[in-house]
Amino acid sequence: MPVAALAEAPRFERAGAVFRPLAVPSRGAVQLAVWSLELAAGVTGEEHSVSREEVFVLHSGALEVVLGGETHRLTPGDAMIVPPDTLFRLDNPGAEPACAIVCTSAGMVGRVGGTTVVPPWAS
Repeated sequence: MPVAALAEAPRFERAGAVFRPLAVPSRGAVQLAVWSLELAAGVTGEEHSVSREEVFVLHSGALEVVLGGETHRLTPGDAMIVPPDTLFRLDNPGAEPACAIVCTSAGMVGRVGGTTVVPPWAS
């Protein structure tokens, strides 16, 4: 079974977030895309949508997910399921970074402000 070590994962940064691909197509996965996400303390994220269902599992810190106009607060161990093509935003209201694992289907694309984005951390 192949191992995709976090220590060897490339680092991508965008809008106060650090993305590190784990099990993604470029690292051997075929059907899924899994990466680690670190959102800096106090960050208000970009509103965006994704073409496939996306699941966030928080393992440290705090996250707020604004989804469909409603704010959902996550604490460590919580999972947030974001439906495809739904606008949402991730915020970190805490004083420490929020760390999560994110999972979606391979081939997911995002949309930010009307622009289609192929996230390199998911490819």
